[in-house]
Amino acid sequence: MSDQNPYDKLGVSEDASFDEIQDARNRLLEQHSGDAKALELIEASYDAILMDRLRMRQEGKIKVPERIRFPELRVQFPPKEVSTPREQSPAWLQRLLDQPTTADVLLPGAWYLGLSAIGIFYPASGDQVLQLALVVGVGISVYFLNRKEGKFGRAVLLTLIGLILGLIIGGLIASGLPQLSLVRLNPEQFSTVFTFILLWLISSFLR
Repeated sequence: MSDQNPYDKLGVSEDASFDEIQDARNRLLEQHSGDAKALELIEASYDAILMDRLRMRQEGKIKVPERIRFPELRVQFPPKEVSTPREQSPAWLQRLLDQPTTADVLLPGAWYLGLSAIGIFYPASGDQVLQLALVVGVGISVYFLNRKEGKFGRAVLLTLIGLILGLIIGGLIASGLPQLSLVRLNPEQFSTVFTFILLWLISSFLR
């Protein structure tokens, strides 16, 4: 083997690719497998070439293709996380919405289901029964809302908004549904049940 530079010792040119250098090293190692001194010289030449390539790369004299995996490039860095803008709801909506537990949904639901049954099956002439059911429904909504945040005024405000919207929207829907007579519901009954549904949603999913 030549005693000149490490490239000559491995029998490759100075512009040889990394694959060519590695193939030459492996071939020489196989040829001189029984010669410890020769093996040592081969490994030393290989290391010297790698260090020379590293120095030249750091000095900007050569550009190393991505596919060439020199030892200094074998350290795997974690991929950079691409920050993607998360779609977030407005802050005021986050403060208003709640993530209810099963109990927070079922308990008021049971109350409003019972009140709806009373509103549907009460005698048609008993308007006082509907009014009383609405009063109880308002109290239930205020109770469950106030229990979450301890803000009584906020609970009352949200409940009143739900009551007004429920009666207005329910009345408008009932006036446009003549088939209500087929299920023996008058507009007052329908708007009351609709209001209970709205109050249930408010007391369960708002805070």
